[in-house]
Amino acid sequence: MARIPVTEEALVERFGPHLNEAPPGGWDADLEIDRVVDTHCCFCGQQCGIKLKVHDNEVVGFEPWYEFPFNEGKLCPKGVKRYLQGSHPDRLLHPMVRDKGSPGGFRQVGWDDALARVVSEIQRIQATYGDDAFAMLSGVSLTNEKSYLVGKFARLALHTANLDYNGRFCMVSAGAGNKKALGMDRAPNPWSDIPLADVVWTAGTNVAETFPITTSYIWRARDRGAKLIVQDPRVVPLARTADLFLPVRPGTDSALFGAVLHELIRNDWLDHEFIDAHTVDFDQAAAAAADMTPAWAAEITGVPAARIGEAAELWGTSATGMMLHARGIEQQVKGTENVLAAINLGLATGKFGKPGCGVSTITGQGNGQGGREHGHKCDQLPGNRDITVPEHREAVAKVWGVDESEIPGKGLPAVAIIEAIHAGEIKGLLSICFNPAVSAPDVNFTREALDKLEFYATIDFFLSDTGRHADVVLPGSLHEEDEGTSTSGEGRIIKINAAVDPPGEARRDGEILCDIAERLGRGEHFRYGSNEEIFDELCRASSGGKADYTGATWDRIESEMGLFWPVPEVGHPGTPRLYEGGQFAFPDGKARFHAVPYRPPAEVVDDDYPIWLTSGRVVSQYLSGTQTRRIAGLVDQYPEPLCEMHPRLADSLGIKNGDQVTVTSRRGEITLPAAVVTTIRPDTVFIPYHWPGKKAANQLTIRAVDPVSAMPEFKVAAVKVARAGERAHP
Repeated sequence: MARIPVTEEALVERFGPHLNEAPPGGWDADLEIDRVVDTHCCFCGQQCGIKLKVHDNEVVGFEPWYEFPFNEGKLCPKGVKRYLQGSHPDRLLHPMVRDKGSPGGFRQVGWDDALARVVSEIQRIQATYGDDAFAMLSGVSLTNEKSYLVGKFARLALHTANLDYNGRFCMVSAGAGNKKALGMDRAPNPWSDIPLADVVWTAGTNVAETFPITTSYIWRARDRGAKLIVQDPRVVPLARTADLFLPVRPGTDSALFGAVLHELIRNDWLDHEFIDAHTVDFDQAAAAAADMTPAWAAEITGVPAARIGEAAELWGTSATGMMLHARGIEQQVKGTENVLAAINLGLATGKFGKPGCGVSTITGQGNGQGGREHGHKCDQLPGNRDITVPEHREAVAKVWGVDESEIPGKGLPAVAIIEAIHAGEIKGLLSICFNPAVSAPDVNFTREALDKLEFYATIDFFLSDTGRHADVVLPGSLHEEDEGTSTSGEGRIIKINAAVDPPGEARRDGEILCDIAERLGRGEHFRYGSNEEIFDELCRASSGGKADYTGATWDRIESEMGLFWPVPEVGHPGTPRLYEGGQFAFPDGKARFHAVPYRPPAEVVDDDYPIWLTSGRVVSQYLSGTQTRRIAGLVDQYPEPLCEMHPRLADSLGIKNGDQVTVTSRRGEITLPAAVVTTIRPDTVFIPYHWPGKKAANQLTIRAVDPVSAMPEFKVAAVKVARAGERAHP
């Protein structure tokens, strides 16, 4: 296994026994700091500004970046400790190939041998089974430049249609809903609009733990008198101070939204002028909601009818209002419908295109916004173009210097790629910063699929749980080791600055991809002198698309503390607030209402599996935990997954706080400690998903997907629960 360039003994002598835990004063205590680098956090879609302190090519500390306007120096626990991962002894420093006889199952090789093996296997598999038998999976913690490069690499170097990304497990339902209703996939407002709202409604988002800096914007709205509505199966921390809490049953959000629309119509809390001038198909949405009374919705959602009516009144009678939604309503087989139903409420009351008004998704992953714009989705080309539209294909082909016919068509989304691997239809895989052995639904099935591959190579900076299935491991770059741009959840393009070089023999991700392309005989399309050249090409390729970066440059982004896209021409100031003047991103300028009839989740509780399961994140961990589980201070905050359950449910099962409990679904089971809390529905349990192996929550989840977005049903499953060693019973 790879080791850091200094001995463990030397690190212990220097820093004490806790190698990845800072001593008093931080890593940088008594060190001469070589430089301080302005950059951004590597974790969630807030992309907070941070200053990294560097000594001897190591990040050894941080300082708050007070001048960056989004977070003004504030950071969450993950941001404060993010710099501690770089010197972890698990850091990959050399290429490795699978070798069952070597310690850890891998042995170190040189780059030439590793890349030669990768290229020969790609060529063998594609010659034997066809181009699409080799797939690629990517991640949206990558910069915009890397996301763009991955899309181009898969289409031109691998010539495969089967490319997708881990945003398929995060943002795609929001993106699909935004495009269908508003014409563009971006949050319509900068976060500076939140304090201007008279009512703030959070739906399916644990803001205080998963997007902590956003909480400060909500508090500013509260300080000027705004009402707060929180919709979630759990009393998340933000809900403890809410004016109105809506304890919705998992998988029933669209019923609640439909009942609110019903009440808006019944009480005429509508902006008729806005509806008539700036929207179409209101009558269709109204017809679908005609019978969705609060009493009807109360039976489905478990939210009292009176509370649903109160939510409608608060939203419908306020002059301004913002709804912030996230994975809770999106990671469902009805995720796109939930988003459309939420947007209906904003359109019905004219809450778009004005200060303090909007229905906005909160982007989850680090570059979840930019990463879903520039071409590493199965159905997408740069600029958020559609790979099936001839004009879109021709525009990008011209920038790439190829004939349109050379660009493959639409491929399979992530879950379908895994299923095709399992079925033996896809034989080879290259992944970068994607860990489906933890993050995919029904992970036991996913692990089986990975072991059926004829060849698998991965590019990463730690050996992830997925990477342990690989035949070749290529050591890539951490966030602070590369330069580029990212796009925050607000739609703000920001600059990522390299603080250090990759250690050992690790290489920057883009260099690895370009080297493979060269060896595949496609190098003429991948000869860049710098990442800035890749960004400039990205801007040209996005020109005329919905996500238009034409007028953006690295210099402008840095000097102006970010630019909000679209930036359709040189000198354009950017677009912090979309849809001003009621102009939406359709040819006729009008937004689309959608009829959203209610349908149940893919799996419902029954006598055999009588309890609802939902999953999510905790404050100290991030996604599959590959990074955060290697930072001791974050592990100490939440060292293992817990099963949250209400005292009434616990009493009925004879379970006490701290007991080991086994949670079983039709796909698998997990045993973990019970956390008996009053902050969850009595018919629901919650398990965070950041842990691998036998602690993986996604052993329980179902592979059913949204028919529009192909988002899996992470937030809803039917389970049974019992004390460990006892038989579960209803």
